[in-house]
Amino acid sequence: MPQLPIIAAPMFLISGPELVVACCKAGIVGTFPALNQRTTQGLDEWLTQIKSQLPPDTRFGVNLIVHPTNERLQADLEVIVAHQVPLVITSLGAVPDIVGAVQSYGGQVYHDVTTRRHAEKAAQAGVDGIIAVSAGAGGHAGQINPFALLSEVRDVFDGDLVLAGSINTGADVLAAQVLGARFAYMGTRLINTRESRADQAYQQMICDSYASDITYTDRVSGIAGNFLTPSLQAAGMRAGSVDLGAELTAPEGGASAWKSLWSAGHGVGGIHDVPSVAELVAQLSEQYDQARLRLA
Repeated sequence: MPQLPIIAAPMFLISGPELVVACCKAGIVGTFPALNQRTTQGLDEWLTQIKSQLPPDTRFGVNLIVHPTNERLQADLEVIVAHQVPLVITSLGAVPDIVGAVQSYGGQVYHDVTTRRHAEKAAQAGVDGIIAVSAGAGGHAGQINPFALLSEVRDVFDGDLVLAGSINTGADVLAAQVLGARFAYMGTRLINTRESRADQAYQQMICDSYASDITYTDRVSGIAGNFLTPSLQAAGMRAGSVDLGAELTAPEGGASAWKSLWSAGHGVGGIHDVPSVAELVAQLSEQYDQARLRLA
C-alpha cells in the first residue's frame, strides 16, 4: 500500500466517512469537518463508523471551526476527546484550551493559517503543526506565494509544516517536501474522486475549468476564498456575506450558499477525471517516485 506524506483536506459538504476511510486505506491521512455531520450526535456516530473500518492506531483527522458563531464547538470537542481522534485541524482560531484537550490524550493539533501573524498566534497556542494555506488553494485560501509563506511560517514555528495550494500530483508532493513541509495538503484533487460527496455537475465543472476560471472573493461567506467562476455566475454572484455560524451549522438540506457556489483551487486545470481514491493514490505514488528519480 502506498504511504505518501499527504493529508486530505477536510472539505465542507464534500468529505464524509467514505472519503476518510478510502484515504486512510490507500495510505494517506483522511479528514473531515465536524460540521459535515449536522449534529454532535451524528459526529459521534461518524467517528464510531470510521474507527470500525480502520485498523487501530490509524491516523485520521477532524476539522473544528473555532469561531464565535460555532455553537457546537464545545460539544463537538468533547466527542472528539472521547474518541481520542489522532489529528484535530483547527480553523478560524487557535485556542490553547482546545490544543491542551487534544494533546492530553496524545492527539495532535494542526492549525491552518494564511499569514505569518496567524502562524505566530498558533505557535503561542502550542499547536503541533501549522498548515500554510497559500495562494491558489481551494476554500478559504490566502494570497501569499507558497515559497514566501512557508519561509515566514518557519521563522516563527519549528513544528510540523503542511503546505496547501494547488497540489495535484506526486511531483507536487515532493516539491512541498523540498520546500520544508512534512506533509502536502490536498483538497481540490480529492473532490474529483468517486468517494467524494461532490455533485456530479461540480466534478464536471472542475474537469472543464482552468486556473483562470477561479475567482477569489469574500462575497460568499465574508471570508475570502477561491470559487469556480461559472458557479458564481450561475448563482448571480450573490452579494453580501453569509452568517458563517448559521451557514455551517444549518440542518440537512441547508447551507444554501455552499450548495451551489462551488469552491476549488488553481489546480483545476490539471484535473480531468474522477478516479477512486485508491487509483488516485497509486498514481500519485508512481509520480512521486518518478520525480525523485528525476532529481537523482
